[in-house]
Amino acid sequence: MQEGSRRLRLVSATEESVRAEIEDAAALGRLLDAEIPVDWPPESVRDALPLFLARHRSHPEWTGWLGWYAIRLDLHADVLCGSVGFKGPPDADGMVEIGYSVLPAHQGAGVATEMVETLVRWACRDGGVLCVEAETTTDNPASVRVLERTGFVAARTDTARGALRFRFVASRGRPERMKWAATG
Repeated sequence: MQEGSRRLRLVSATEESVRAEIEDAAALGRLLDAEIPVDWPPESVRDALPLFLARHRSHPEWTGWLGWYAIRLDLHADVLCGSVGFKGPPDADGMVEIGYSVLPAHQGAGVATEMVETLVRWACRDGGVLCVEAETTTDNPASVRVLERTGFVAARTDTARGALRFRFVASRGRPERMKWAATG
């Protein structure tokens, strides 16, 4: 499954791609038809890969509701630059939680904003999604800006953990507040 934006091609992860991500970067590059940087995967994703592999194995129907690879199309070659995804399909209340990570060489270029916009748009086309939530920390102002630029609003603060929870509300399965920078 693929989605696109102005500068990115998002490819949904599968059991095969996550296995390649863990074991063989060259195989991942062939699956994604992209260059894989030597610092892939991002540190924030690395420890979660075995969990996502297990989820793909036990729930192959969750493809699209787990990880997506972000491939930049505006460089010398197509290059894997980040990842974005959900923790699973919508829960009983219609909520999905999104997370994202961008390699250092691609930070500050609007890549995270584009990834989040594209994937929230994809999720909101599913009639079961009523809201998308995200969590970041008070010491990550860049992540806060990504969420605010894409129409998320602050929902809760856990000062003890330094955590900020944001929410994007979808109306009738369609984005309500998102500022679209990409086509769509």
